[in-house]
Amino acid sequence: MKFLPTAALEGRARALSKELRCMVCQNQSIDDSDAPLARDLRVLVRERLQAGDSDGQVIDFLVARYGEFVLLKPRFSLHTALLWLGPAAVMLIGALGLFVLARRYRAVSGPAAAGATLTPAEQARLSEILGRRDP
Repeated sequence: MKFLPTAALEGRARALSKELRCMVCQNQSIDDSDAPLARDLRVLVRERLQAGDSDGQVIDFLVARYGEFVLLKPRFSLHTALLWLGPAAVMLIGALGLFVLARRYRAVSGPAAAGATLTPAEQARLSEILGRRDP
């Protein structure tokens, strides 16, 4: 693959290549991948930049052609909202669950429960239920 005529264009091509997913490898950018498709995408990015496209136009072209999956960091939109907001929602629900659990635990084993004593009549009844005899 040949380099672009200016260092600025080459830098833009490398930066864009780091933002685009290799459709074969799926966990690598096209800049890191050795797959033939990644090479073709790198060439396509360079051709579009030489034709005068802006970075946004190159990204939009590739998204229109391959879909949002080509982006390593998908854009925030209605159909990617769960992807972006899901982890925060899970953390919030978990924190709320821990808060409720802590309040319940505190209510059951709090100072009122620890300091509560039974009256002699209640102790006798408890011993009777449990089948014990008082010494």
